Amino acid sequence: MKQLKTAILAAALAGSISGAAQAQDRILIGSSSSSSSHYGYYVAVSQIINDNVEGVSATVVETGATMDNLRRLQRDQIDMGLVTTNVAYDAWSGQGEFEGQPYKMLTLWVYSSAPQNVVVREDAGLATLSDLAGQRINPGITGSATEKTTEAVFAQLGIEPEWVRGSTGDVVDSIKDDRAVGYVKSGAGERLDASSLDIATLTPITLLSLDDEQAKSVADGFPNLAVIEIGEGAAGDGYPAYRTWAFGTATVAHPEMSDDMAYAITKAAVEDETVQASAFASLKGSQLPAMTMSLATSPLHPGAIRYFEEIGVEVPDRLRP
Repeated sequence: MKQLKTAILAAALAGSISGAAQAQDRILIGSSSSSSSHYGYYVAVSQIINDNVEGVSATVVETGATMDNLRRLQRDQIDMGLVTTNVAYDAWSGQGEFEGQPYKMLTLWVYSSAPQNVVVREDAGLATLSDLAGQRINPGITGSATEKTTEAVFAQLGIEPEWVRGSTGDVVDSIKDDRAVGYVKSGAGERLDASSLDIATLTPITLLSLDDEQAKSVADGFPNLAVIEIGEGAAGDGYPAYRTWAFGTATVAHPEMSDDMAYAITKAAVEDETVQASAFASLKGSQLPAMTMSLATSPLHPGAIRYFEEIGVEVPDRLRP
């Protein structure tokens, strides 16, 4: 009899555990290549969700990043994931690769920025972006988003440099040898990237800034970009404050994700102060609201808006569905 009761209890427990497992909402997160730091970031996000969002079990999927994630969202193959803010704008607006076929995914938060730094040799004596007219400068690695964006921004501003093409290594050597005055390079967050620091070790550099008129022209002409302020010393010790254009990396959700789930996931990410930093050095959840409001280019999920407003963040009209 005792063995029978034990068997019945075990079966009941098994049924209870099975029922609990079935009650879990299982979600898939689209990330990037497993060799990318962004993949590691979403592993951290999945841990945050699994540890803090009751009833939700998250798993990370290795993908081809932004465009692949958007296609998977459209096919209902993932529930949320990485999308850069410039492409998010195109998808929402039905332009670029989404011409005539908009996709209304919703943003949860932005977790990294890619300022497009205009880096020039200090001894070139260039003080403004307009001074680059006729100068030899690299717009970005051939075929990159930086190259395409730089050319469009300079055309918008009416500035015509002499473009120098090549890989990052080739361009860095050209700047060091004074065969080019500089280049445009994505920052590592607000910090200068490794290649810019490499140049600066032998050749002092200057970071050129958008003036007020240029900033307005870029903001008006490119709704898929953000114009951001980099504070004094943020790019590196000794560098003054400057203004440039940027795009961000966002976490977006399937449009059918419930408000309650979007609220709970956003809350867990913003209130985390340790796990995300293990994947992105110095990144804490407390930084997410400000980055989201300044860099997001497509509407936020109503659940995310509810959380941001709950903690006193002002959500601009352009980010409301």
